Amino acid sequence: MKNSWLIPCVVILASAASAGERSDRERMGHSVSQLRSSIGKWSTVTEFLNPDGSVAGAVKGTYEFSWVVSDRVVAGKSDIPDLKRTAGILFYVNEKDRTIEMVSVGADGKLWIMTGPLGEETRHSQEYELPGGGKGQLRFTRYNVTEDSFESKMELTEDGGKTWKAGNHQVFRRLG
Repeated sequence: MKNSWLIPCVVILASAASAGERSDRERMGHSVSQLRSSIGKWSTVTEFLNPDGSVAGAVKGTYEFSWVVSDRVVAGKSDIPDLKRTAGILFYVNEKDRTIEMVSVGADGKLWIMTGPLGEETRHSQEYELPGGGKGQLRFTRYNVTEDSFESKMELTEDGGKTWKAGNHQVFRRLG
């Protein structure tokens, strides 16, 4: 059934609106908008950051996204020639779990899953093992969003999210 996700949102709409929060329908709309705005080819500059926030180095690359399932699933590819790094990407909404997710896998075979709540611009990776023991996690936040550009920052934690350190900063500009 087309737009079947709208039906359960009607019940939630009244309670969410009364609580002063965005409704599930509004959250879903924002997440679909994120997918739509990603379609196309993008040039990127990625700055890798020192612990004090200063730039340790920068590389250029490209990202390209296209629809797999309209308004639900986008496929993409990132390419950073200076690092000899290419990755396949899926970006999608998961209505049942009320999340927006992006998964990425490169030549090393490592699958990264970044998940956030519908309607939000921040996603967290799954936890991963640190070389010296313990667990780490990444947090990605998209901001300064316009039709033809946006920025993204990646932060990392090694203490379960109590503190976050700057990892990188990316600027995306639409090509063509």
